[in-house]
Amino acid sequence: MTTGHVFIATSLDGYIARPDGDIGWLLERDDPAEDHGYADFIADKDMIVMGRGSYEKVLTMGDWFYDRPVLVLSRQLARQPVPAHLQGKVRFSDTTPAQAFAELAAQGVRRVYVDGGQLIQSCLRDGLIADMVVTTVPVLIGAGRPLFGALPRDIGLALESSRHFPSGLVQSTWRVLR
Repeated sequence: MTTGHVFIATSLDGYIARPDGDIGWLLERDDPAEDHGYADFIADKDMIVMGRGSYEKVLTMGDWFYDRPVLVLSRQLARQPVPAHLQGKVRFSDTTPAQAFAELAAQGVRRVYVDGGQLIQSCLRDGLIADMVVTTVPVLIGAGRPLFGALPRDIGLALESSRHFPSGLVQSTWRVLR
């Protein structure tokens, strides 16, 4: 079985980006002296599954920095070839999250980092997320792209840990209850 795991930051009012996708408010608070635990988080993940929005945002941030295979779930991108410089690093698929996870399980993929607001929401609705590391940035941006959206039912969570950083960030790790 493949399980999904989230590592993401939000504004205090629950947004992962401004309405236009801008994340400058997040980058302003990034303190390279602080270890927010990403290296430990990603260490046991077999691959990364992300949505089109996250993929397109990462492309604007310079060199490709992922050291794991990346699967981008997008009906739009699935009809296009992977850019030459990302061949062997990225693949596109138009499958649903549940179909993608089933295919990954058949390939022996056990643990995936799920990135992207809409994809995280879909995976939560489908019961594919095992846990989430959510870092709250002490800023209110007023509007934007929410981390969480409408759900057909409540999804229970159990707090595994919480810590704060000198920069003011607060990070909580949540286990998703089944």
